[in-house]
Amino acid sequence: MTNEAAKGQLTELMELVQGGIASVARAQQERAQLTATAHAAGRRVTITVNADCIVIKTEFSDDIDDLEYSEIAAAVTTATQEAAAKVQEMARKILEKSHEEQSRIPALSDFFPEMPDIKAMMPPVPTVSTAAPGSSERTAPEPEPAIRFTNVEEWDHDGSSRSSISAPEW
Repeated sequence: MTNEAAKGQLTELMELVQGGIASVARAQQERAQLTATAHAAGRRVTITVNADCIVIKTEFSDDIDDLEYSEIAAAVTTATQEAAAKVQEMARKILEKSHEEQSRIPALSDFFPEMPDIKAMMPPVPTVSTAAPGSSERTAPEPEPAIRFTNVEEWDHDGSSRSSISAPEW
């Protein structure tokens, strides 16, 4: 490969990377503007959330007093969860477009065959529970250690079994 060809490839790669960064910035800005609204209890409760699923507006209809407090609380929870699900779906679609553009950027392993694919090593993002505090769904099992070494020597870290020149057995 000639030096000019390598420079051309590097220029093309840099343009792809810059385009990917611009795509991420656009997606982040677009996502930051998202809101979603949901209703519950026969439209007596209306909740609006922002892109981070934080409630930014709560409205009760004039006939909210037809409901018991527990029904109002359940309706607020339901409407909030529905609004959050809507805004998360909108954000997913925005980020999906950005990821499509980023997928055109070659991986480091394309240039350095011995380099592992870092994207493939990333763990998947876990689904966040909408279950109430204290519910059985919220008691998660202990996570497995990310790395387990098998070919190792045991070492006494507190020093109780180590000997030295100054040890009494000398």
